[in-house]
Amino acid sequence: MPTLVWFRNDLRLHDHQPLDEALRAGQPVMPLYCFDPRQFGQTAFGFPKTGAYRAQFLLESVADLRRSLQSLGSDLVVRMGQPEDIILELVTAHSVEAVYWHEEVTAEELRVERAVEAKLAAVGCKTEVYWGATLYHPDNLPFAINRLPEVFTQFRKKVEQHSTVDLALATPAKLPSLPAVEPGTLPALVDFGLEAPTLDSRAVLTFEGGETAGLARLNHYVWEADCLKTYKQTRNDMVGADYSSKLSAWLALGCLSPRRVYETVQNYERDRIRNDSTYWLIFELLWRDYFRFICAKHGDRVFYPSGLRRLLIDWKQDWARFDAWRQGETGFPLVDANMRELAHSGFMSNRGRQNVASFLTKNLGIDWRMGAEWFESLLVDYDPCSNYGNWNYTAGVGNDARGFRYFNIPKQAKDYDPDGLYVKHWLPELTHIPAAKVHEPWKLQPVEQKRFGVTLGVDYPRPVVDLQKSVQTNEKIYNSAREIR
Repeated sequence: MPTLVWFRNDLRLHDHQPLDEALRAGQPVMPLYCFDPRQFGQTAFGFPKTGAYRAQFLLESVADLRRSLQSLGSDLVVRMGQPEDIILELVTAHSVEAVYWHEEVTAEELRVERAVEAKLAAVGCKTEVYWGATLYHPDNLPFAINRLPEVFTQFRKKVEQHSTVDLALATPAKLPSLPAVEPGTLPALVDFGLEAPTLDSRAVLTFEGGETAGLARLNHYVWEADCLKTYKQTRNDMVGADYSSKLSAWLALGCLSPRRVYETVQNYERDRIRNDSTYWLIFELLWRDYFRFICAKHGDRVFYPSGLRRLLIDWKQDWARFDAWRQGETGFPLVDANMRELAHSGFMSNRGRQNVASFLTKNLGIDWRMGAEWFESLLVDYDPCSNYGNWNYTAGVGNDARGFRYFNIPKQAKDYDPDGLYVKHWLPELTHIPAAKVHEPWKLQPVEQKRFGVTLGVDYPRPVVDLQKSVQTNEKIYNSAREIR
């Protein structure tokens, strides 16, 4: 009577408690991954829910998981369909005794879990659910989830003072052979109505899905390139592969366990150096934990237009300006370069995400959910808790938001791209404009435009808004919003 292990956003063999517990049970193990067609539909605003970059990364990750399982004597059962139906079919056909999986916290994933549990309960099949997406286990927190602090700094200080990180579980050395079941074939992008994305040579990194690639990236960044020691100083850069760890994509699909990352940092601190930068990577993992715990506490409020703060803001759904934003044609080089990088690579730096989100909500006054869904569609490292949590925060409707805070786009550009290398990298039409002028091309006189080979409104768009006036207008709208009691 086999135990079925349902893989979800945990596509790895290291530090995998459901698999570890299934092996301890001593029964045959049936690893399963379901491609749920609901994840390849459309978002509320009509974008592909899982775009080509993320879908390709997922397919690569599932393929890598299958190879890893095969190398240990097992295999991965792959099916296309709704998990509640697929799992019930397998349980019934193969007398499965129990189904193990890692739990999720957001609305769509929870609906699927409940449907699976209901169908399995009806046929008397046991279920075991484990927590495995965060660095800190909820049981080790100094407070219950429903008492989670509403301010990140309070959360961080209490956790760092009173909590411990569990040891990561080892990768199994060997697995029992797969029970007599047809493994199934992996789908292709075309099966989801998607075309293979074109690799852009300007992209910071080729994100290859899977545990193997994730562990290799971790090893490269920390040990081979020795970049961890300067992470805090370089993490806000935007050009190059190693200015930041770029581990987020593998963490989002669970190809990497955050506890494995933590232990790698500990080893680096022991063997090479311990400083602010080594700590700061753990600090970022704490933010990731916080967003997931906040979603566990507040349920689906993170997806509401009023956000976690329950603020009824009069958001606009101006499609013309939204299209200019997502196509990188706003007339503000820092925004446009970042949006074109996203469109052509499925990735954008953290600094870029903060700026483009601020511009959409605080300058254009556009419904933050449109931006969040666009990110959901394109980002190779999409994670619902971090994505929607960050958009809540930037839009000023998050639990830890501090009123109408916005990014001064020209100042940000000069601070983080002083030589204009990044904007010229993604906006070749601005190549010949000097660094001192490239971030504010709207100030160029006609004679300068001619000299630098760019005509505003032809080669590069004029600004879609006045930065200062738009901020003032949207601040009034924000300040007039009322809280839902």
